[in-house]
Amino acid sequence: MTTTALFDRSLRCERLPVNGTVLNVRHDFRPGDGRPPLLLLHGFPQTHAIWHRVAARLERRFTLVLPDLRGYGDSDKPAGAPDHSNYSKRTMARDVLEIMRTLGFERFFVCGHDRGGRVAHRLALDEPAAVRALLLLDISPTRTMYERTTMEFAQAYYHWFFLIQPAPLPERLIGADPLFYLRTKLGGWGSHGTELFDARALAEYERCFASPGAIHAMCEDYRAAATIDLAHDRADAARRIECPVRVLWGERGVVHRLFTPVADWQEKAATRVTGRALPAGHYIPEEQPDLLAEELESFFVG
Repeated sequence: MTTTALFDRSLRCERLPVNGTVLNVRHDFRPGDGRPPLLLLHGFPQTHAIWHRVAARLERRFTLVLPDLRGYGDSDKPAGAPDHSNYSKRTMARDVLEIMRTLGFERFFVCGHDRGGRVAHRLALDEPAAVRALLLLDISPTRTMYERTTMEFAQAYYHWFFLIQPAPLPERLIGADPLFYLRTKLGGWGSHGTELFDARALAEYERCFASPGAIHAMCEDYRAAATIDLAHDRADAARRIECPVRVLWGERGVVHRLFTPVADWQEKAATRVTGRALPAGHYIPEEQPDLLAEELESFFVG
């Protein structure tokens, strides 16, 4: 896989059958070495390659597990179910839980960026015994963000409303020039356009984004967020994440401008929440890897 050049050789890829699908997973699990496991979950429109600048700073302290989420990267991309349930965050959380159990981990730390943070939210809520602590990057809860939609938010996050349109409308439109769409999305959320990305990582995002199956899967991820995920979140409105939660966000991003992440998570999903803004845009793992690594080590292991 082309991401190999981005990572230390100790981080190897394998495809693991989990939860009725097969996920691509990069990890450095070595039995008995004593490092606590850390699950890192990427977001849209990327792959596990987003962690390449952070991984080198973390691998001496943690056993790293970096999957491509269902529908992304080199993981399988099943066709969406009529109710989008096979791309619900509950299903995707079950995927990554089974990865960790396959590797022998019953309890672990979790960090999720963007869509990966939404998977991590559901994982911590559904499987409280598994998640020791949770760190979320540049998101407020899905329900909060939909319920507080304004004109400014709709303009900045138009894709939340475009990608959820019935198939095949967004698939066909994106598929007409997928790399143009991808670069526009990536360039619009960072602090310095696409220049902030390592050329090898950008090439990986382009390789993995352009297929019809990937485009459909990513639309299904968002269709699930606007339907079955909201239903699950509303049904669980009285429940709270039990483990400590830390949320970090970019001070040059939309979340900082339009939401209050610590208060939002306390209101909707958790009780023990801390957090702060970092000098970044949306892509914190690639924009501020040293700061993020320091935060991860401090929060998870002290």
